[in-house]
Amino acid sequence: MDGSRKVLVAGLIGNLLVAATKFAAAAVTHSVAMLSEAVHSTVDTANELLLLYGAWRAAKPPTAQHPLGHGREAYFWSFVVALLVFVVGAGVSIFQGVDHVLHPHDMERPIVNYVVLTLSALFEGGSWWVALREFRRRKGARGYLQAAVETKDPATVMVFFEDSAALLGIAFALAGTAASQYFGEPIFDGIASIAIGLLLAALALFMARENKKLLIGESARPQLVRSVQAIAAEEKGVRHFNGLLTFQIGPREVVVALSVDFEPRMTAAELQAAVDHLEGRIRAAHPEVILVLVKPQAPATYEKRRKQHWHP
Repeated sequence: MDGSRKVLVAGLIGNLLVAATKFAAAAVTHSVAMLSEAVHSTVDTANELLLLYGAWRAAKPPTAQHPLGHGREAYFWSFVVALLVFVVGAGVSIFQGVDHVLHPHDMERPIVNYVVLTLSALFEGGSWWVALREFRRRKGARGYLQAAVETKDPATVMVFFEDSAALLGIAFALAGTAASQYFGEPIFDGIASIAIGLLLAALALFMARENKKLLIGESARPQLVRSVQAIAAEEKGVRHFNGLLTFQIGPREVVVALSVDFEPRMTAAELQAAVDHLEGRIRAAHPEVILVLVKPQAPATYEKRRKQHWHP
C-alpha cells in the first residue's frame, strides 16, 4: 500500500471511531458543540471514502476514450470533498451554533463530553501522526504551507489538514464545554460550535482553491521542470534549448512538451535517434512523465509563437 492510501485508511478508521463516540456523547449531554463535532467526524469519514474512491479511479489504466489515463479523477473527488466540508461540515456547525446561541439550553452530564473528547483526541491524534509523517516525507525542505500549495497529490495534504482541523475542533469543543460549565452559560457551547464551523469553512475554501488549480490544469513541480530543462539543454545534438511546457494530469502523471533547435547537419535518422534518447533520459529520471513531445524548432520561431500565445 502506497503512502497516500495508508494515510487515507488510517484517517478512515480513526474518524469512524471518533464519529461513533461523539454521537453517543451528544445524545447523552445534548451538547451542540459535541453534535457539531460528531457531524464533522462523519463528514471526514465520508471524505476518506471519496478520496479512496478517487485514488482507485485515478489508478485505472488508459483507454481509447482516456488515452492519458484517469489521473484527474483524484482531483475531481478531492474538490467534491472540499465542497462537502464547506456545505455539510461548516454549514451544519454554524447553523446549530447560531440556533443554540439564540435558544440556549443547559448541558447535561458535561463529564461525558470531557471523556469522549479526550478519547477522540487520541483517535484523531493517531491518524494525524500517520498523515504528518507522510506529509513531512513528501515536503522535504519546503515549509508546510508551501508544500500544501505545490502538492500534486492532494489526498495526503487533505487528510493532514482535516485531522489538524479536527484536533482544533476538539479543543474548541472542550473550551465551550468548560466555559459553559464554569460560567453557567450554555451560550458558550453554541459559540464553540460556530467556531468549529468557521474553521471548517476556512479549510474547505483553501482545499477547493488548490484542487481547482489542479483540475483546470497546472504545470509540474518546479524541481521537475528545472531537471528536464537541464537534461534537454545538455543532450547531444541539441544546438539550443528553446523552452518547455509541462502539464500535471494526475498525482503521478506528467506530460512534457519540449521545443529544441537541433544541429542542422543531422540526418532524419540521427534526429529520430536523438529524440528517442532524450525521451528515454527524461523518463528514466522522472518515471511520472508518461508522455514526452519534442518539437524541432528554430529559436526565433519559438519566441514568435510564445508571444502570440501569451501576449494576444
